[in-house]
Amino acid sequence: MLHIRVVSPAELTDRLVGRLTAEPGVANLVVSRAAAARPDGDAVQFDVLNSSANLVLAQVKELGLDRVSSVVVEPVEATIPDPPPQVTRRASFHGERAPVWDLVEARIRRDAEYAPSFFALLAFAGLIGACGILTNSQILIVGAMVVGPEYAAIISVALGIDRRDGAAVRRGLLVLLAGFLLAVLVTMLFALCIRWSGHTPELYLKGVRPVSDLINSPNLFSVVVAVVAGLVGVVSLTTARAGALIGVFISVTTIPAAADIGVSVAYGSWREAGGSTLQLLLNVGLLIGVGAAALRAQRVIWRNLAPG
Repeated sequence: MLHIRVVSPAELTDRLVGRLTAEPGVANLVVSRAAAARPDGDAVQFDVLNSSANLVLAQVKELGLDRVSSVVVEPVEATIPDPPPQVTRRASFHGERAPVWDLVEARIRRDAEYAPSFFALLAFAGLIGACGILTNSQILIVGAMVVGPEYAAIISVALGIDRRDGAAVRRGLLVLLAGFLLAVLVTMLFALCIRWSGHTPELYLKGVRPVSDLINSPNLFSVVVAVVAGLVGVVSLTTARAGALIGVFISVTTIPAAADIGVSVAYGSWREAGGSTLQLLLNVGLLIGVGAAALRAQRVIWRNLAPG
């Protein structure tokens, strides 16, 4: 269930209330005339079942309230008493509830705020990945995957493709390009410092590089993992399951591939650098493409499964 607060201009309030009272999924409707300020208007509050939220929010936007006023959506953690069982059943399909698309898109756009910390985290993740590559530490590679924030930009591009928002696609791709170039540059400089200082691990110098070899050798399994991770990422976002989303972070070789490019260039390993570049492009491209397709597929599926 969601709690929605709307500041409605007086001339639109009656139309809004009429639509809300006609929707069986709406409850606890409260209207306070001329009670709101900044913006001024009537304060309208109500609760809505998730199964009705997409329709109700579409009607709110149809009245133009999202453009001329304020609409706030908050999740309701619990209700006392619980909704009747028959209402709960109608709100779901075998226990799965339809995503509230406005919330999903708002979450993706909120995470796609590319502050300086976004690029700093990419650089830090690259450094952790470089240490993992040089020391053959898979634990550090996993740590680099968790720290990297690049999935926010990847799913933002996927949403832009799904919504045909060219500006969001261009912005996200530019951020990914700049961010990964920064990570490559930082890791290359770090690796050069390690090389020149004589602190390169002996095994790495002898060519015993199992972690690097795994990263710079894309194959069929790389494709399978990227495709499945793209699907899991979208499902975890639309169902608000953070644990599954973290699994995406630690399953796809993006930051480690960028780190391996930088380290390989620093040590003159051009074949490995080329393989890591292919791995990076493959994973980012698949995550974007699969993400866009999965978002579109979920819209179609839930449109057909929407409870009557």
